[in-house]
Amino acid sequence: MTNRVQRPHEEAEFEFILAKADVPVLAYFYGVWPKAAAACKEMDVLVGEAADVHQGRLIVVRADIARCPGPVQRYGVTGAPSFVLIDRGEVLATGSGPMSSTALGEFLDAHL
Repeated sequence: MTNRVQRPHEEAEFEFILAKADVPVLAYFYGVWPKAAAACKEMDVLVGEAADVHQGRLIVVRADIARCPGPVQRYGVTGAPSFVLIDRGEVLATGSGPMSSTALGEFLDAHL
């Protein structure tokens, strides 16, 4: 995964990233339980590519569902992988489940 993807280790770090962001944030919520892990591992590559493509126009944050229960609840995340596009506290779009590279690109392009 690219180094352009921020990986907070706790909820406070996640909240700090959102608070200081001056461009939209793609919050990518992942899980480590067996059913989610395989799908999330595949998405890691695509999310990294999206961070590279949208560099300067988007911040990408990879957040562990178990370590960020507040945002998970606030944004209605019910599974992994899940995506929430946030701009200055406002939710622009949400998505859940694995996406192809094309679908992720279209998701971002439609809302950025």
